[in-house]
Parts: sequence; structure tokens; C-alpha cells
Amino acid sequence: MIEKVKLKEICRLINGRAYKQNELLASGKYPVLRVGNFFSDKDYYYSDLELEDDKYCDNGDLLFAWSASFGPKIWNGGKVIYHYHIWKMDLSDRVNRDYLFYYLYYLSERIKSEGHGGIMIHTTKAEMEEREFILPNLSHQKKISKLFAMISNVIAMRKQEIQKLDELIKARFVEIFGNPVLNNKGWKVKPLRDLTTKIGSGATPKGGKEAYRKAGISLIRSMNVYNGQFDYKELAHISDEQASKLDNVIIEKDDVLLNITGASVARSCIVPSSILPARVNQHVCIIRCNEFIIPEFLNKLLIDDNFQNLLWNIAGSGATREAITKQQVENLQIIVPPIKFQNAFMEFCKQVDKSKVAVQKALDDTQLLFNSLMQKYFG
Repeated sequence: MIEKVKLKEICRLINGRAYKQNELLASGKYPVLRVGNFFSDKDYYYSDLELEDDKYCDNGDLLFAWSASFGPKIWNGGKVIYHYHIWKMDLSDRVNRDYLFYYLYYLSERIKSEGHGGIMIHTTKAEMEEREFILPNLSHQKKISKLFAMISNVIAMRKQEIQKLDELIKARFVEIFGNPVLNNKGWKVKPLRDLTTKIGSGATPKGGKEAYRKAGISLIRSMNVYNGQFDYKELAHISDEQASKLDNVIIEKDDVLLNITGASVARSCIVPSSILPARVNQHVCIIRCNEFIIPEFLNKLLIDDNFQNLLWNIAGSGATREAITKQQVENLQIIVPPIKFQNAFMEFCKQVDKSKVAVQKALDDTQLLFNSLMQKYFG
């Protein structure tokens, strides 16, 4: 039998505790779970307060963040105090915990899109309690949740495979070239300005975000640049007229991109040809290699863990926000192995990337299956 129920018929939503800043400690008896670390499991504050049982959550509890970081979580981090912006879900015996978890996961984006507020988007307990859910019998709920758990495990395994392939490339880099900061292999070293034909960043067109278009010349921002990969999400576009004012930062094929300001400082990738023609804003630096260094090799060097630490240290040495100046980029000391060694390493990377493509295809297919089943059961 399948019925339609409101959440309040199968679940009681229990708020955590609203804290004053002076009640949050750097260390203490109980970690405090907030929306800021709801999905990251790091940067905890602590509290020594002794509270009623409902203000703690423990392993196996189903939680839901109802502001900022929307979504459900099955908690497995031991006993913690949870914040007011999180609900602990006290379930009736009519609903399976994992079934409700996947159902809420499916609904999270919709709940967020229907939320209130500007800076801190949120939903209300009354609205959440009135939401309707399709509820088959418990046996069928368990079958559905078991299916999603199996697919989720496959997705996690595929992501782990990709991560291990990335680690393999990093390990191979260190094996061949050593620590690029210490240069323990004794390679020739040159400042980056001697290995490039261009180093420079752009600007935000007049009008800011309001001036962006759905199509036109691509405008690369720091949010698009990740270590070793380009993120197409929220790629901005500008008009030919706006782009003409940024002619000094025209992107060319195989340019290396380096974030030079803000929280994403030091991230680096190769520009994908598919987004050309393109420009960059002031937070992204173009690095165009000359004949002495291969762009892909330079990118792998920049995202090496040792070199990332160096870039973060440079960025953190300023008086205000994280930033790397053009002069600091030009003065970076770069190891320059012979081109034949660079080419050999890049050939190894190409072979690993072939495996990554195959794993990514399997991951995409599995994710597509997961999404279609979500729509089937919860749509």
C-alpha cells in the first residue's frame, strides 16, 4: 500500500541550540555541529554546557540543515551538540530512516529554491512539516533505500578511483622531478618570467554581474579554476564591446590559469579550448609558456603539494586578504628539466588520463542512473 503523508505525521523536528558567540570555545567537552561544518566535518567549535538530551545528536541520527547548507545527513561522528539551524528528526515507526534520507536528499534543492531570506536562505519548521511525502509500506521503503545505498557506494568507489589516479600522477611527478621547491634533484632553475611570453590578469567589466550575458565571449573567474581542472559551472560571458576593453588579457590555447586572490588563491589549471575565445578577470592570472617549458608540466608543478604550500605562504604574507602579486608570480623559481623529461612525464599523464576518462564515464553513467531512480521514486 502507498499513501501520501505530511512530514509531521511521520517525523518530529527538533531544533538544536542557538549559541551566543562567547559560548563557542576553541576546545571543550562537546563539539558543536553547525551548518558551516555540516557537510565538511571540520572546523568545529566546542562547548562545555550540559544540555537536555534533545540538544545532542549521536551516531545513526537523521539530521537536516534548514538554512545555508540545505540537506540531510545521517550522523556518524559520535555525540555532539547540534546548532539551532539543524533539525534532529525523531521518526515514527512508519518510516525507514534511510528512505527518508534519500527522499530529503532529492528534495533539498527544491526546498532551498522555495526558501526565504537574502543572505541566509532558510525554510521554516511549519513549511517543512506540511511537505507531502509518498510513503509505501516499510518493506518497500527498505528495498528502495537499499538500492540507493548500493548505487551510492558505487559512486563513492568511482570517485575514489579518480582520486587515486590523481594521486598516482602526483607520486610520479615527485619520483621523476623530486620536490620542485627544494629542487633536491638538482634541475636548472629559472624565474617564471624567463619561461613565459605573458603573465597578466584582467578586470571585471563595468557593471559587474549585471553586465554578464548568457552567451558571448567567455569571462573566466576564480570560481572556474580548480587544481588540474576547469569548472564550467557559472561560467560568465560578456559582449564583444566589453571584451575589446580586455584585449590585453585575451586567452590563447594551452594558457595556464592561476588564481591570485581570495580564498581560492593558488588553484591552477589549463584553459580548455572549448571555451575560447575568452578573457580573465582580475582574480585570475594568465601564464603563457615559451619553448622551455610545457604548459601541462607547469600546471602539474604549480599544483604539486610542495609548491601549493609555497604559493599559500606567499599569498598569506600580505596585510589584508590572500593575494599573489604579478611580480611575485614573475619571480617564482621554477625547475626546468630537459624537454625530453617533461614530455616523458606528460606521456605518462596521458595514459593515466585515459583511465580517468573511462572511470569518469562509468561514474557519470552511475550518477545518471541514481538521478533517474530518484525521479522515479520521489519525483
